[in-house]
Formats: sequence, C-alpha cells, structure tokens
Amino acid sequence: MSIQVSPSPIPNSNLVSLTSPLLDKDTYLTELLNQVTAPKTEGWLQELRQSAANWVRHSTIPTTREEEWRFTDLSSLRKLQFNVETLRATSLQFDILPEAANSRLVFVNGVFAPDLSAVLDLPSGIVVSNLAGLSAVEQEGVQQYLAQAEGAQEVFTALNTAGITDAAVVWVKKNVVVETPIHLVFISVAGETATISQPRCLVVAESGSQVTLVEEYTNRRGAESAEEERVYLTNAVTEVWVGDNAEVSHTRVEWEGAEAFHIGKTAIAQARDSRYTSHAITLGAKLSRHNLEILQTGEQTQTTLNGLTIISGKQLSDTHSAIALNYPHGTSDQLHKCIVGDRAHAVFNGKVFVPKPAQLTNAAQLNRNLLLSSKARVDTKPQLEITADNVKCAHGATVSQLEDDEIFYLQSRGIDENDARKLLINAFAAEVINKIPVPSLREILLNTVNNLKSLTNE
Repeated sequence: MSIQVSPSPIPNSNLVSLTSPLLDKDTYLTELLNQVTAPKTEGWLQELRQSAANWVRHSTIPTTREEEWRFTDLSSLRKLQFNVETLRATSLQFDILPEAANSRLVFVNGVFAPDLSAVLDLPSGIVVSNLAGLSAVEQEGVQQYLAQAEGAQEVFTALNTAGITDAAVVWVKKNVVVETPIHLVFISVAGETATISQPRCLVVAESGSQVTLVEEYTNRRGAESAEEERVYLTNAVTEVWVGDNAEVSHTRVEWEGAEAFHIGKTAIAQARDSRYTSHAITLGAKLSRHNLEILQTGEQTQTTLNGLTIISGKQLSDTHSAIALNYPHGTSDQLHKCIVGDRAHAVFNGKVFVPKPAQLTNAAQLNRNLLLSSKARVDTKPQLEITADNVKCAHGATVSQLEDDEIFYLQSRGIDENDARKLLINAFAAEVINKIPVPSLREILLNTVNNLKSLTNE
C-alpha cells in the first residue's frame, strides 16, 4: 500500500508550530491529561503516547478569542472535573443493525467490550479487531498509520493520543471488496461524577479495496432519565487512510446524552484515484464539535461529504471541515444541512483549499440551514481559497424558515399544522439521510427525526 503524507498540509490550521515558543501551561488541561494518562509500558505505543503528552503539556484549551473557536465557548467544560471510569458491560442496550449483526465492535467508555461485539464470517483479507487483539505483525502495520494523519498535534487529538490504551482497527487488504458493513459502536456510560472517555479508531483501506463503515457515538439506551442527564465528555479521534483506487463509505452518527460534551476529529488521507464518502449525522450532546479534515495525497480523487445537524433546546453543534486538494483532477462535493429549533445554535465552517498545483479541480460546497424558531441561531462560513487558475469551484449558504404558504397548502389538503411542519422538516432531512447506504440505519434515523417533538413546537 502506498499512502504518503502530502508535502502540502492543510493550510491555516491552528496547531502549535514545532518552531514556535512553548505556550504557558494550562493547569486545567494538565489535570485532564493526568486523568487519561495510561500506565507506562514499553515499545512504540508508549513512545507515541509520551510524544502526544508533551504537546498537551504545552498547549491550551481553545477559547472564543481564536478564530476557529469563536462561536464555541468551552468555558462550561473547564468548570468540570472529569474522571476516567472503566467498567465491564455485558447488557447495555443499543441498536444492532441487521446488515452488520456479525461485523460489530463495541467499546464502552473507550474500552473494548468483547461480550457485546460480534465479528464472524467476514471474508479473508479484512481485519476487524481492537488494537490489543492484533497479532505482533498486524501491530507493526498499525504503527505506520496510528496518529500519523495531518493535524495530530491539535490539542484534543493529542490528548486522545496521550491516553490511548486500545482502539478499533479496520484493515482491508489490497483488492478486497467487503460487502458487509462494519459497525463500530462507542457507548458512554456516565458515572456519579463527570466522566471522560477517549474512543480511537483506525481504518486502512489498501489499494483497490472497498468497505462501508458505520461509526456510532451514543450513551446507554433505556436508562432512567436521571442517568441520561449525567455529564460526560467524549473526545473521539478517527483516522481513515484510503489507498490508490480504494473506496470507503463512512457514516458517522453522534447522538450523545442531553448533558454530554462531544469533541470529535475525523482525519482522512486520500491517495490517487481513491473515493471517500462521508455521511455525518449530529443529533445529540449539549455541546458538540466535529472537525472533519480531508487531505488529498494523489491525483484524481473523489470526495463526497454529506452532513446533517438536528438540534433543539439549548444545544450547540459546531462542524468544521477542511478539504485540501493538492493535486490535479480532484473532485469534491459537500452538502451540509442544519435544522435548528428552540434556542439552539448551529455553526458551520467549511474550507476548501485549491493551491496552484491542483489544476482542473472541481469543488462544490453548500450549507443549507432551517431555523424553526425566532430564537434559533446559525453561524455559517463556507470558504474557498483558490490559487489555481483552471478550476471549477462554487460555494454557498442559505438560511430560511418554514414557509407559511407551504404549511397552508398542506393544511388545505387536510393535514393539521403540526403534521405539516413535521412533513416539511422530514423532507429537508431526508435528502441527506436517504444517501446512507445501510437501509436499517436510514430507517432508524428517519424514525428518530419523525419523533423529535421539540422540532415542531415554536
């Protein structure tokens, strides 16, 4: 497999430069690092953790004074003291997708749960395992890719790396086509005090391979409401390496608890002629942030990003994406939709970089937002930075409300106002949900949207 880090990384990142003076210590971040630090071991994993920990010790948690975080205030996070809570779980409730009933890895508070997982009857040429379950030879391969994606020194990503004890690993060998979806489930179970978990996922699709992934972040289903509302933090990192002429379809669903904090990084490296499709669905958490970063490392890549955020109450959801198209003949198409009710606040910032070497690039980006109340808020900033002179690029954003005449039309056909609003909201969301390649997950999500009563009340 030939995947190399591009000599032209994603520009304008807010990472600490290797040549910059060290920042003053952030005592809160240091305390958080002490909580997640794993016991010392020997070998490459310990070196990886130690290197990341050194970055964290001389970094700070972002504030609204930084451009990349100016709409997302983490001060409420800093007021909490988080603890690591590990437990052996055998009976937690979650949705088992029929298509992936025997191709499922489950992690509880970032710890592999073998009793909840099922990996059976997969074709030869694919490895689906937790990191600790890999052979010595397989771990040598993982060493080449884990924490090697662009942006590994970003503070929350480095914090995750510093605390790695295990990870979900999906490795597809050269020219292997996997018809069965792989379901990765990360469940958070909050304790009596605020809990932190740091799920980690590594996906490697070698040259000519094809695979479909479902990555799910959720809290325990079926718990009592008091337990549902406990505070916890999920700090998740996923790295996806797409080899030459490989194809990865990746669905990410986040529906954390009502009082949860969720910070996620998805970093993708795309080699020559590769195809990557993302379906990112955000429904849960009191505060959520998803950084989606795509780095083109070869010519003629195809990148499709579909996103849907549905929030209400006082939720805040922030999606930042960055696509670096560094080589000729690249294609990217991004559609991100937000449905915002009550006093919720959605943020979208999408960047597409097209430097001079990336001639004949075709890039499109659209953010569409639907506000369901007068106090709902959205901040949107689609960006194109182009220095190539032979490209086809477009971007745009729209913000709208439900149209009174559309509601009136449906009412004139015998549909009451509440059902009319629900019908229009579902149609807006279905454009993204219907593109998900796993039928049972599509049905679950459509039913979830249909049952969100808060979205139909002013």
